[in-house]
Amino acid sequence: MAEVEIGLIVDFFARPVVAAVELTGELKVGDKIHIKGHTTDMEVVVDSMQIHNQSVPTAKAGDAIGIKVSDKVRHGDKVYKVVD
Repeated sequence: MAEVEIGLIVDFFARPVVAAVELTGELKVGDKIHIKGHTTDMEVVVDSMQIHNQSVPTAKAGDAIGIKVSDKVRHGDKVYKVVD
């Protein structure tokens, strides 16, 4: 499995557990992502994402999106898309 860097965590909200991601690449609902940082290492399948509180099926470089995550992530963590 290869990984392509597609963004950076810019914020985290504990309730609901949501990460704000600044994208440098394209992301679609259903994609698997890997979030990695000093103390972060998790894989998440994107089941929904939002731009300005509106659900969207895809997002592109330059978009700031919100996605649900399974645990705490930190500002500066890198986001990778897992590709076959």
